[in-house]
Amino acid sequence: MTYEPVIGLEVHLQLSTKSKAFCGCSTLFGQEPNSQTCPVCLGMPGSLPVLNKTALEYALKAALALNCKVSDFVKFDRKNYFYPDLPKNFQISQYKWPLSKDGFLEIKTNNVNKNIRITRVHLEEDAGKLMHMDGSSLVDFNRSGIPLLEIVTEPDINSPKEAHDYLTLLKNVLEYLEVSDCDMEKGSLRCDANVSIRPEGEAGLGVKTEVKNMNSFKGVEKALEYEILRQNELVEKGGRITQETRLWDADKELTISMRSKEEAHDYRYFPEPDLVPFIIPESEIEEIRETLPELPHKRANRLVLEYGLSEYDAGVLTSEKTFADYFEGAAKGHDKPKALANWLMGDISYQLKLRGLKLQDLKVTPYKLRELVRLIDDGDISGKMAKDILIEMIETGKSSTEIVSEKGLSQISGSEEIESIVDAVLRENEKSVSDFKKGKEKAIIFLVGQVMAKTKGKANPKMVNEVLRKRLEYREV
Repeated sequence: MTYEPVIGLEVHLQLSTKSKAFCGCSTLFGQEPNSQTCPVCLGMPGSLPVLNKTALEYALKAALALNCKVSDFVKFDRKNYFYPDLPKNFQISQYKWPLSKDGFLEIKTNNVNKNIRITRVHLEEDAGKLMHMDGSSLVDFNRSGIPLLEIVTEPDINSPKEAHDYLTLLKNVLEYLEVSDCDMEKGSLRCDANVSIRPEGEAGLGVKTEVKNMNSFKGVEKALEYEILRQNELVEKGGRITQETRLWDADKELTISMRSKEEAHDYRYFPEPDLVPFIIPESEIEEIRETLPELPHKRANRLVLEYGLSEYDAGVLTSEKTFADYFEGAAKGHDKPKALANWLMGDISYQLKLRGLKLQDLKVTPYKLRELVRLIDDGDISGKMAKDILIEMIETGKSSTEIVSEKGLSQISGSEEIESIVDAVLRENEKSVSDFKKGKEKAIIFLVGQVMAKTKGKANPKMVNEVLRKRLEYREV
């Protein structure tokens, strides 16, 4: 029997507010352990939470961008469980009345558009962080109380590749909204996956396992591939899949059983007594809707229409907001946007990866890139020279015109000067001239190289080629 996978994803997103969800403690990452705490986020007796308004606004922006129906009535609940990094022994969350529900995100996977339904998007607070070392465990409560957004899908995903595509687009949308840095290394974006298999063509759901501890989208994809294979092999051997939580071991590339979930865990939800329910006026929801930015797919469509880019190029450029912003900044007042796109997707992306930099750290501003490409268009420098100039621009922060002026790199484009050098090369290489006349096209490549060598790479290659061909056409052997 052939089985198909059924996958649902739960994403926890740390919102990039300056203070925590229910107190005024800082959310700054990487500070001294337990230095950003107070009686509220530590759950001290008598302390009272107050909802962070910015966290609510960020949550509403995300919900609207994900096509969710926003609840006008908002209520918080206590989710009770006992764990060392949960100081109150409960988590302020939302249960029966989430902030929003019934949304969707349209992804493109294997060249097919597909809606992934979103069950709910709700607000809650984060727990602390356990650190295990030398046979003991330490707890840091700095993260405790940071506002979290939980985004839960329906079991609409049917392959690890679809899961990867969904997460990639979701992260892209959230970055455009500027509600989170979405940095998985810092734990700002975390993902758990529920996966089961069922006979192909059936509508029912099989017994699911929950997979945790995946710290990259590629890790999610690999973990799902392994878990689907494990479940298939288990069923084929007559075994029974048990409902459990499994951890992904990235080093060994396998999932490991963590705990059984044969019986549903009772969190004993009850209304949070210290936070009164409230109503969000429709007018406020619409005000937030008006602040939504142009989202990736709409921006990609506009780049195709406005700048004449291919769908592929527009998709690559809009896959990160910083890249799209950089491109549009460079393209202002430039009549060859495709050339700018090529430099951004090619040499600049390569240099960023090589140096471990982010685009926002680059010393080459959009204006400086536009200036560099314009020098090529005007024939002042060659494309090869531009590559070397770009590296110096990245390392020094200087503009291309400064570097060209300082090093005397201006390209030789005067026809008389190039013709004189070409004539000299032809006199010195009669055999190559003869080879070309006999139909050996490669001979001209050698001759172009000789001209470039004489000019130390400063001659305009296009003009050299044109002059050589014209001279060879009328030259007798």
